[in-house]
Amino acid sequence: MTYETWIVFGVLGVTVALFAWDKLRLDLVALLALMTLLVAGVLEPDEALAGFADPLVLIIAGLFVVGGGLLRTGVAAALASVLGRATGTRPARVTAVTMGVVAGLSAFMSSTGTVAILLPAVIPLARKAKMAASKLLMPVAYASLLGGMLTLIGTPPNLVVSQELQSAGLEPFGFFSFLPIGLVMLVIGVVYMTLVGRKLLPDRP
Repeated sequence: MTYETWIVFGVLGVTVALFAWDKLRLDLVALLALMTLLVAGVLEPDEALAGFADPLVLIIAGLFVVGGGLLRTGVAAALASVLGRATGTRPARVTAVTMGVVAGLSAFMSSTGTVAILLPAVIPLARKAKMAASKLLMPVAYASLLGGMLTLIGTPPNLVVSQELQSAGLEPFGFFSFLPIGLVMLVIGVVYMTLVGRKLLPDRP
């Protein structure tokens, strides 16, 4: 292997270790890795800065703006309130309705942001239904990931693949191109977690 290859593997290994260590901000670690490759001569300045001019980066940044808007305008809080009124106290219904609401919100913002917003509402729901929070939090996590399969902006990998198709001269994905398959997977996931998966989850007080 060449000198540059060893440098890339070394930077990659240190970056992964710093991500796992979780003591430095992820964006800072990523910038440090980029600067290291630039200083080492593996990347030219125009190559190092090319990613910041990519429309995909701006789109993903815009998704965070949308998520922040949903939070600050009270839309997310309203959904959490509706969630509390609609679930009732039956564990199966609580699981199914909660997963549906989480998936619907996750289709238009990041899965992490969705879970963070609804987490304060989910734990009281579990108490109200007299079920362990552990039996509801895992379905919430799964639903947030399944919701990302519903739209083009639901998760960054969808945007990346669509951008690559366009770069190759092919037709990119439409906003709801993922919806038919994503909806089927969501229904399967909700039914499974409601009928089977919920019973396999740990019952921690």
